[in-house]
Amino acid sequence: MAEIRAEEPASTISKTFLIKPKLKSKPRSLPQTPESKYWSSFKSTKIPNLVSSISSLSFSPSPPHLFAAAYSASVSLFSPLSLSDGDVSPSSTISSFSDVVSSISFRNDGLLLATSDLSGLVQVFDVKTRTPLRRLRSHTRPVRFVKYPVLDKLHLLSGGDDAVVKFWDVAGESVVLDLMGHKDYVRCSDCSPVSPDLFVTGSYDHTVKVWDVRVENSRSVLEVNHGKPVEDVIYLPSGGLIATAGGNSVKIWDLIGGGRMVYSMESHNKTVTSICVGRVRKENDGAESMEDRILSVGLDGYMKVFDFGNMKVTHSMRFLAPLMSVSFSPDCRTRVIGTSNGIIFAGRRKGKENVESGRVGNVLGFESISESERRVLKPTYFRYFHRGQSEKPTEGDYLVMRNKKIKLAEHDKLLKKFRHKDALVSVLSRKNRENVVAVMEELVARKKLLKCVSNLDSDELGLLLTFLSKNATMPRYSSLLMGLTKKVIEMRVEDIRNSDALKGHIRNLKRSIEEELRIQHSLQEIQALGTSRASSVNLFSGLGNLHLPSLQTSLTPAALLTSASLILMFGNKSRMAFVNFF
Repeated sequence: MAEIRAEEPASTISKTFLIKPKLKSKPRSLPQTPESKYWSSFKSTKIPNLVSSISSLSFSPSPPHLFAAAYSASVSLFSPLSLSDGDVSPSSTISSFSDVVSSISFRNDGLLLATSDLSGLVQVFDVKTRTPLRRLRSHTRPVRFVKYPVLDKLHLLSGGDDAVVKFWDVAGESVVLDLMGHKDYVRCSDCSPVSPDLFVTGSYDHTVKVWDVRVENSRSVLEVNHGKPVEDVIYLPSGGLIATAGGNSVKIWDLIGGGRMVYSMESHNKTVTSICVGRVRKENDGAESMEDRILSVGLDGYMKVFDFGNMKVTHSMRFLAPLMSVSFSPDCRTRVIGTSNGIIFAGRRKGKENVESGRVGNVLGFESISESERRVLKPTYFRYFHRGQSEKPTEGDYLVMRNKKIKLAEHDKLLKKFRHKDALVSVLSRKNRENVVAVMEELVARKKLLKCVSNLDSDELGLLLTFLSKNATMPRYSSLLMGLTKKVIEMRVEDIRNSDALKGHIRNLKRSIEEELRIQHSLQEIQALGTSRASSVNLFSGLGNLHLPSLQTSLTPAALLTSASLILMFGNKSRMAFVNFF
């Protein structure tokens, strides 16, 4: 771009060039939001080898919030406190089932556990003794879900492949209501957190129905159509909204508004199998508050965290297997996810344990200990011998201090094994002149250097000649390397004559020696100007006429020996004189 200035003569032209601005490099990974950091703070622990798919997960409502996992024909109970110590073994297991367990649910006091299986049987167990207290049989097909009401201890809800939802009187082992409104398999249910009489069910007929046990004709009071087979349904904490999962979408419905759909989240790539309500800690103006989130898992291996207040996905996590179930503890400290290959990914959030939660009485059959007491491990405990390096010693521990093992270089390991040639080749390939000279001096002390030189092949000999051409004229190493150069030429002259590559290395060696002689000649002239001793002038008078015999046609050991002798005689002394002169 050129422009003509009016103030100056017309002959003067100034040029202005546009400068392309530098673009800032984009970050490789997006910065984590505070909510992503919160969900990433759950320390993940893998609980493997549970035989088959984890069909259902449930947390006890009472501290210390045990969680139960249903897989195959068994139900295992785990303590979240043991996850902090790395113990993934179950606290207890119930195996008295004749078929695959499909669903589990704790009563609101945590004392009883209801289970259902594919044989059509519903059972109620005492959590402490694992004894079956009730056996409820009325379904004619496999039972897919069982649910305890949130505010009711005396009744139970179940449904299955016979498309019938049953409301049970647990104490009398009888059915209070048979709710027949679905036209296909009933797969899921949830009970209202604000009323003991309301609950919701989801079916493969794409519908979700709201029931009220006070209605006389046993018909649903509200119905919504999800559009796909419904896999899971939950009440949100307010009691006026529900969330349904089916296909690859999670939809939120307003029950108070007559079943109006509020939002549809379609961030999963495959079928959403399970959803639950989780809570995240927020800080607003220094005050902490808890906000509710929807956790969803699917066959695509993703867990999504959905903020239904702002209608957006706030966090996503990928697992290497299809996910079948998810649950979140009432104290917001533990998150568990079950996969189709029999693995539970349990996440325990870091931080101080709630002492009150550890001091619950023997309600569930476990000792009431606080976290501080739990961390005191005695030598009689198995976990005492599996403590990590980060474990701090106590006052009574005896410390055994052990020096750290020195890591040896490759050539040192070979020297210890007396593999002298391999050690020399290894250090030559590293191109560290100090290490090369040190290994050569060690081989000289062992009287093995010349034997190693004689056993080198053409490529290895080329490495050695390359090193000598670069370092033989250095004053620090010339006393060793020039003598070695003479021996190498004498011993391997036939190999050098028969190889063009080795002749090239010799030419490089010749040039380096000629360059050193030129430097010595220059030093001789400088020294002659600063001294009046005739002996020094006579000593260097014939140095300028010296030259090496040509190696283009033939190579003689005597020629190189003459050059090496000159370097040995004048190299160190002449350079020292040059330093002293200045």
